[in-house]
Amino acid sequence: MPKSPKYLLVGSTEAYSGKSAMILGVAYQLKERGLDIAYGKPLGTCLSESGTDALDEDVRFFSQVLNLSENRLQPTLLSLDEQTVQNRIQGLDHTNYRQILTQYLQMQGGDLVLLEGPGTLQEGSLFDLSLLQVAETVDASVLLVARCHSLLLVDGLLAAKQQLGDRLIGVLINDIPKEQLETVDKVVRPFLAQHEIPVLGLFPRSDLLRSVSVRELVHQLNAEVLCRGDRLDLMVESLTIGAMNVSSALKYFQKARNMAVVTGGDRTDIQLAALETSTQCLILTGHLPPTPTIISRADDLEIPILSVDLDTLTTVEIIDRAFGQVRLHEPIKMQYVQQMVAEHFDIDQLMAKLNLEPAVTRQ
Repeated sequence: MPKSPKYLLVGSTEAYSGKSAMILGVAYQLKERGLDIAYGKPLGTCLSESGTDALDEDVRFFSQVLNLSENRLQPTLLSLDEQTVQNRIQGLDHTNYRQILTQYLQMQGGDLVLLEGPGTLQEGSLFDLSLLQVAETVDASVLLVARCHSLLLVDGLLAAKQQLGDRLIGVLINDIPKEQLETVDKVVRPFLAQHEIPVLGLFPRSDLLRSVSVRELVHQLNAEVLCRGDRLDLMVESLTIGAMNVSSALKYFQKARNMAVVTGGDRTDIQLAALETSTQCLILTGHLPPTPTIISRADDLEIPILSVDLDTLTTVEIIDRAFGQVRLHEPIKMQYVQQMVAEHFDIDQLMAKLNLEPAVTRQ
């Protein structure tokens, strides 16, 4: 009779901490050691935009990237969209989601089920699917991902330990500014260890992982692509606003790397200056068309030009939000995450805590 798998629930102290990236990187490492992996995301947060099915986009993406068969995918129980939340608050939805979640335990075979938890410790409480409630229902160990905004991240981790107790088997500190790496390693790691919170990985901040594709900007801004629609996979790492005089703008442009430049459609001088520096796309506001000269030059340099029917402030706000909530679905990011986990995450310690052995050493 097939044995039941173990469960690892990956959560975070705040939304957009990098859970999906870490799960993907850890899953690769475990598969390389011959382990049979399954994946699930009980609370959906990004349902298919096509509306053709109820499969969360992350679940679909993971199944493809990790080459998981249908019997190694756990269903998403509900999506945290506004209508679903409203139905629950108004008493129209009395579903016992924890009872449904117990179906996850009926899976036979496999070594480990990786579950992606809610965005925070509290998210999902309305449906009895908070991080702790999910962990208790499926008897999962918990790995937390925390972003390093400052050393005060220890506050959130100590509070998480109080809530999760012995279920918390480790944390991964992500997005650490390079100048704080040594302090986090020499000061924060030992402090957390004293409080029985093992640090399994320290990930330095990465411009690449925080970057967003031109294609995603087109989507977020509802932009019209005026040229080089074949180059929308370029990655944007920074944002520059071309609203000053051209000599000042040029100084900014020369310092930045892989940038998106937002400027008015009538600022031909700024547009030309941007095209001659490290620009991944030009975003023209006010729905004013660029001159044929600009289109021709951008075409030669393979730089997409986007036109938006928005003012500059709104455009910048949307792009800033895109940087903060960026997803992992670009191949270059997946390769980078695999490399980061291989270099900076203690996969052997994780396996020891889960009592998992590499398949190659099993008798």
